[in-house]
Amino acid sequence: MVVPVNYTTKISAAQTVAEMQALLAAHGARRISVDYDASGVPSALDFVLETPHGQRGFSLPASVDRMEALLRSEEKAGRLKSGSKAERTSRAQAERVAWRVMKTWLEAQLALVAARMIDVDQALLAFLQVDSTGRTLYEVYKEREGAALQLPGNEPRS
Repeated sequence: MVVPVNYTTKISAAQTVAEMQALLAAHGARRISVDYDASGVPSALDFVLETPHGQRGFSLPASVDRMEALLRSEEKAGRLKSGSKAERTSRAQAERVAWRVMKTWLEAQLALVAARMIDVDQALLAFLQVDSTGRTLYEVYKEREGAALQLPGNEPRS
């Protein structure tokens, strides 16, 4: 396994979210909002972008629980070297790293869109909000994975 990119960051989740908001605004976002968890930490970034099919909503979550588990696993394996163990594996560090990773990913996706290599909806498809509750295409897919994979012509080969 490879250590997570940005695992030594000291940049707050709030600062990273602000940078992501500026990036999205520069790429034409019409509306941007931040969801927060019970502790007041950003948990998702919701925004509307113009796509080839009109304005569409997207939701980018920061999977802090998963990042925290990864940092602990990488620490246990001895692959994290900077700072103290408590700093490297803290919830606050997982929040900072998760958001920096999301920002890095978003920058890469928007660079592909800017280069006209892909459309914005193609870049962000998994995060496309598909119903009035704000669920993403990926969330609906996971809920209905079995049915989605059994489309005609997509039967398992024996």
